Amino acid sequence: MININRRHALLCHRSHGHISCEERPIRAAWKILWLFAAVLAAALGLAHQLVPDVVPVAFAEEPQPSWAVMTAFFLRAIEMIAASVVMIALAVIIGGLIQRRVLGR
Repeated sequence: MININRRHALLCHRSHGHISCEERPIRAAWKILWLFAAVLAAALGLAHQLVPDVVPVAFAEEPQPSWAVMTAFFLRAIEMIAASVVMIALAVIIGGLIQRRVLGR
């Protein structure tokens, strides 16, 4: 049988100039965390600029334009998804750091 992943295995075991295999998932998690933190900040900023006093619920105490309700709902959904991804990435990072500390002893 031919090992098609041979180059990847060789890169993981070399230590001169390459990132170790243990650090790659942590780096990817950091990149995802910062990317979705920026998406969350952008969605929050857009929500405050475009629809500052609109509740993303169709039945509010006073009438609201439907475009504003839909925009607020869409931006709130993006905020919630981005916040969830940030929390998951943070959990992966913390788990990786704990695992490295425990296995590194």
